[in-house]
Amino acid sequence: MIAFMVERELKIKLAVTERQYREIKYYFSLLHSESIVSGLKFAYNRQKAKDGGYLILGRKSFVKKETSMLTKEQARWRLANWKSMIRTYRNKGYSYPTISRIKKVIKFIAKSSNKK
Repeated sequence: MIAFMVERELKIKLAVTERQYREIKYYFSLLHSESIVSGLKFAYNRQKAKDGGYLILGRKSFVKKETSMLTKEQARWRLANWKSMIRTYRNKGYSYPTISRIKKVIKFIAKSSNKK
């Protein structure tokens, strides 16, 4: 199936500063419509996650999310079953460096004398 692109004019009203106006105009002049739509979709999903309170960014947050509530016993279990934990983390989309950081914190928790 061949899709034909029809050029259409789009008018949008936004309350922006002069600098933001120039920046938006610049990006719209350089980017293809597909890139603009995917960027807007990304920004929309990010804003939705931020408003919902479940936006977690970066490796530190992933590590914290996976290890913050672990007890010493749970940490030991995860280390004993590390191969299955790697599979679980990879299914969640974590990179190997992130998984390595998680393991480092889990080892610390397992060795610590207190509950956490």
